[in-house]
Amino acid sequence: MRKTSYSVITLFLFIGLFASCVVMSPKKYNAIIAQKDSLSLGWENARMKITSLEEIISGLKSDSTLLQAKITDLEDKIKGMNDSFTSLRSNSSSEISKLEANLKKLEADLQKREARLREVEDILRKRDEATNALKNKLQKALLGFQQSGLTVDIRNGKVYVSLTDKLLFSSGSIVIDEKGKLALRELAKVLKTQPEINISVEGHTDNQRVVNLGQIKDNWDLSVLRATSVVRFLTETEKIENGRITATGKGEYQPIEEGSSSEVRSRNRRIEIVLSPKLDELYNLIK
Repeated sequence: MRKTSYSVITLFLFIGLFASCVVMSPKKYNAIIAQKDSLSLGWENARMKITSLEEIISGLKSDSTLLQAKITDLEDKIKGMNDSFTSLRSNSSSEISKLEANLKKLEADLQKREARLREVEDILRKRDEATNALKNKLQKALLGFQQSGLTVDIRNGKVYVSLTDKLLFSSGSIVIDEKGKLALRELAKVLKTQPEINISVEGHTDNQRVVNLGQIKDNWDLSVLRATSVVRFLTETEKIENGRITATGKGEYQPIEEGSSSEVRSRNRRIEIVLSPKLDELYNLIK
């Protein structure tokens, strides 16, 4: 009896449980399955996006670290530049003062140089005026000898009185003849009035070899001895101061013109008396 009771109770419980269950249709079941699959796919996509974003965030953090290092480096450089600028600005005043002092010194030196240049130009102008005046005096004093081969001209600021050998010497001789002495006396009269003039007597010959002239070995000897004869006449006879006159021999090596004709050789055989002003004042200025 008790066993029958248990069977009845179990039956009733089964009937109740079956009655309480709701039967699900296939359509609804498929919809639930589809929704589950969609949620699974969305979750997977979301997980992949999260992974990608995490990678991006990691890269950005790395870039941020690099940028921060660069910013720190630039800030250090800017600080160094500011320090240099501050130092330069503090030193600029003293440097400008030095430059201004140097500029003033240069301007003063320039003014001195310009003043000296004006003095030199004034001395040279006076020299040129004196040279031209001396040339005119000599041309007037020696006018009567110009047809005999005497010339007066200016070269390089000096007066050249050129006398052909036939005006002073016989052929091959070193003794001044009377006509030559007359010309030298007239020249000496002018030179005595010009004590500031230095005198150089130069002997020149042609290119023909010297033969049968005793102790005269060559044209060097002949040119020097003729120049010396003129110097002795001017100093010993005409009393020109020894200290302002010199004698030199040029031989055949400074001809007036090249050639071997008798006319050319005659012009090359000459005594040149070179007159130049004393330039002590000028030399003192340019030391």
